Amino acid sequence: MDSSQSRRGGLVSVSPSQTPRSSDKSSRDLRSGDSNSSSKRDKEKGVNVQVILRCRPLNEDELKVNVPVVISCNESRREVTAAQNIANKQIDRTFHFDKVFGPTSQQRDLYHAAVSPIVYEVLEGYNCTIFAYGQTGTGKTYTMEGAARKKNGEFSSDAGVIPRAVKQIFDILEAQNAEYNMKVTFLELYNEEITDLLAPEETSKFIDDKSKKPIALMEDGKGSVFVRGLEEEIVCTANEIYQILEKGSAKRRTAETLLNKQSSRSHSIFSITIHIKEYTPEGEEMIKCGKLNLVDLAGSENISRSGAKESRAREAGEINKSLLMLGRVINALVEHSGHIPYRDSKLTRLLRDSLGGKTKTCIIATISPSTHSLEETLSTLDYAHRAKNIKNKPEINQKMMKSAMIKDLYSEIDRLKQEVYAAREKNGIYIPRDRYLQEEAEKKAMAEKIERMELDSESKDKQLIEIQELYNSQLHLTADLSDKLEKTEKKLKETENSLSDLEEKHRQANATIKEKEFLISNLLKSEKKLVERAFELRTELENAASDVSSLFAKIERKDKIEDGNRALVEKFQSQLNQQLDILHKTVSNSVTHQEQQLKDMEDDMQSFVSTKSEVTSKQGVNRVL
Repeated sequence: MDSSQSRRGGLVSVSPSQTPRSSDKSSRDLRSGDSNSSSKRDKEKGVNVQVILRCRPLNEDELKVNVPVVISCNESRREVTAAQNIANKQIDRTFHFDKVFGPTSQQRDLYHAAVSPIVYEVLEGYNCTIFAYGQTGTGKTYTMEGAARKKNGEFSSDAGVIPRAVKQIFDILEAQNAEYNMKVTFLELYNEEITDLLAPEETSKFIDDKSKKPIALMEDGKGSVFVRGLEEEIVCTANEIYQILEKGSAKRRTAETLLNKQSSRSHSIFSITIHIKEYTPEGEEMIKCGKLNLVDLAGSENISRSGAKESRAREAGEINKSLLMLGRVINALVEHSGHIPYRDSKLTRLLRDSLGGKTKTCIIATISPSTHSLEETLSTLDYAHRAKNIKNKPEINQKMMKSAMIKDLYSEIDRLKQEVYAAREKNGIYIPRDRYLQEEAEKKAMAEKIERMELDSESKDKQLIEIQELYNSQLHLTADLSDKLEKTEKKLKETENSLSDLEEKHRQANATIKEKEFLISNLLKSEKKLVERAFELRTELENAASDVSSLFAKIERKDKIEDGNRALVEKFQSQLNQQLDILHKTVSNSVTHQEQQLKDMEDDMQSFVSTKSEVTSKQGVNRVL
């Protein structure tokens, strides 16, 4: 990065200087009109903080020991269900969020669904905040920063919200051929101390934290909070921001715990401020400003489970304390309390505008599916579910005429010149009168604060005496408790023996259950086959019944035909009998008549024969004669 690019503060155009095309101007004016109307609606009604829930998969250690999973995610219904075992009864608790991403979700899925629209709102002139919250080891830093870039500089598929947002911002600005100026800040909040992660290291480097420069948190009198003396890096390309991120992230405080080998021990806020040049219909130049705050909160943790000791335990205590203050602010906002305790911690002061202020805010809550983390997971789910009810009143930042901005810059230059002149004229360090009066007022406020702290110290001394007396009484109580402890330990040993017996019985019961489950499984398979066979037989029986019905119909038709034929046969038989009777009578009469005729013929023949014989005899007689 050359000297012109590494300048801090100020406004200079670092993009191509071509005049935007008319189509670009009209599209930007249209979006500006839409955003203005949306801003009015948001200001009147308020906008709920968007809450996204992401559940990480089981890690390698959890998979090795087969840790039970107690969290289930339904992305389509945007639900998360936690299974609790209370008094040997499973009780499921279901939480609804704006978006839910399960263990198999990818970085790009979360970004395109939840974060990408926020980047567009930043470029429309809104201040937006995205911050990750959750137990240590649930993937907050992975979600926000992701994996490192590849050696060839290509974009990694595991890249997190910050690098993807940076890439999207530059892609949109370059596609619009816009003139813009961009600057970034990167700070760390550790043990209630703010450190600039972009501050140049001193020539004489000290060990660890001494090389980091603590800076003050100030209020501008309008309800907003700013960090005095924070370094602003002007950037021109996405690669410059990636390098700044890597440099700042390397300075963040991390440590290994039992829950996370690379646990972030501080809160970090990475801010991107963008000034974009636009043109009014009259051709005047306007400057539109948007800001994106990307916050990676340190992980809340159970000190007994994380293995933190001594300084790490105190460190974890400070982290949990700041997150507790954040939770109180959220509760106060949800309950519409008259007093919101922003001033109880520096974290809540830094996030003041993001919680109940004029900023559009998105919370990414990260959880673990493991049963070992169920208590912390439920705490995170409750926290995130309450945060859904916070209403912000986002306002689009006021656009400035370029001439007005130049005037402000000239005023700033004049102020700096006065300071330089005052310092140059004297041997010591001198500042202008206005600056001196301001610092005197700050000193007075600090003196009052010290006085209050001294009074607090006196009351703390009194409390210490009371605590000492309480400690002495506790010593006597401890002796009694030691005796009870010995008795309890004996009972514990007996209970452990009983427990081992119960565990053996439990193991045997599990074996019996598995055998029964195996038998039930086989019975279910047999039942399934029998049901399938029954369905086949039923189909065959239905077909057979249909055939029988057809057969009975045929038999019925056949019976009708046979009845008809039988009637015809009987009729024919009757007629035949009548005819036979007639024929019999006719034949009988004919036989009688023929017999009579035969008899007559025989009589005639006999008479003829007798006559002939007589004649013959007569003829013989005649011959003889």
